[in-house]
Amino acid sequence: MLKLDLLYMSEALKQAKIAFEKDEVPVGAVIVHNGKIIARAHNQIKLLKDPTAHAEMIAITQAASYLGNERLLNATMYATIEPCPMCTGALVLARIKRLCIGASDPKTGACGSVFNIADNKRLNHRLQVKKGVLEEECASLLKEFFSRLRSDIGKAAGSRRQSVSEAQAGKKKR
Repeated sequence: MLKLDLLYMSEALKQAKIAFEKDEVPVGAVIVHNGKIIARAHNQIKLLKDPTAHAEMIAITQAASYLGNERLLNATMYATIEPCPMCTGALVLARIKRLCIGASDPKTGACGSVFNIADNKRLNHRLQVKKGVLEEECASLLKEFFSRLRSDIGKAAGSRRQSVSEAQAGKKKR
């Protein structure tokens, strides 16, 4: 594995940790062009109340603005999780050359896990995809987030059940 891939994925992982701290699904992305990071982003779906505010989409917008061009030729994206169909479609449209992925996404991944938009011969552009860059670190952050989320949901449900039980007990006393 290239040392630069590890370095840039660690930068994407830093972005995912920012999302984690903000209670967003912890996905991070960076885009590199000519050896320089030109975009850094993390999921901001809750913050912006925008279902399209994925880290990859925000990074693509930043990179296009930086380059002054909608085509991100010879650029590489580092994403902590396999991009969804929307994001992968945007990467194809932006003509990103290369995509490095941390963890695969068996539910919505569009780079081979569920769909393969990244390497679809019917499209006019295909991405070079490298999977498994800092895979364990990327996957463990997602697992921790969803484990915490399920725990919080369980606690909230238990609290609601207790409130309902208390209310019902109060009615019986009357």
